[in-house]
Amino acid sequence: MAVQKNVIKGILAGTFALMLSGCVTVPDAIKGSSPTPQQDLVRVMSAPQLYVGQEARFGGKVVAVQNQQGKTRLEIATVPLDSGARPTLGEPSRGRIYADVNGFLDPVDFRGQLVTVVGPITGAVDGKIGNTPYKFMVMQVTGYKRWHLTQQVIMPPQRLIHGFMVVVAGPMATVDGVGIIPAPREYKQL
Repeated sequence: MAVQKNVIKGILAGTFALMLSGCVTVPDAIKGSSPTPQQDLVRVMSAPQLYVGQEARFGGKVVAVQNQQGKTRLEIATVPLDSGARPTLGEPSRGRIYADVNGFLDPVDFRGQLVTVVGPITGAVDGKIGNTPYKFMVMQVTGYKRWHLTQQVIMPPQRLIHGFMVVVAGPMATVDGVGIIPAPREYKQL
């Protein structure tokens, strides 16, 4: 009987995990109109003229913002995207693109942020990264999503020791995304 309960619990847990894994969707703002937007920057840069007009989706870290007449140009160091079109953390850059967004975007809100952009490829232009010549793919953005990093902190279980509740780690604060854990504290149990 106990074995049967464990088997049922395992099946339920597996079903629940499968249901949760199927819940990752691409946000509407960056879905685009194509079922499979181009996401392979290396392939596009090998022959950019072949991809002009094709819808693409790229994401990564905004390294520069240029406000121009009627538009804002984001320079993005691209990284691979996950199944939800989010930039994959910890991956090296696959290359840089210029993403032109209609209207004004405040550089303070975008520089250093993670974004995903979608829209048609308009070509490639010569530019520079520092003093090094570089060819940037250019796209006209029809949708974008700015991502916010969040960090989940899982507190260890609290233990009772001789009538006292001991918290192994107190609340966590962050400074520039780096966690700071204060010294352990003891609380009396009433």
